[in-house]
Amino acid sequence: MTWSLGLLILLSLAAIVGGLTVLLRTAKPLPLTDEQLKNIKQREAEQERKDEAER
Repeated sequence: MTWSLGLLILLSLAAIVGGLTVLLRTAKPLPLTDEQLKNIKQREAEQERKDEAER
């Protein structure tokens, strides 16, 4: 592998990682309705009860 090919690969990887970090940093949470939040909390509580029952 020549140094120019290595440099090209390195720059490509850096661009991909940089783009992903910017995307993740600027991501905003989805707006959820009160009913959706209630359902999520209910499912979490059910899962906690199942986990405790397995122990």
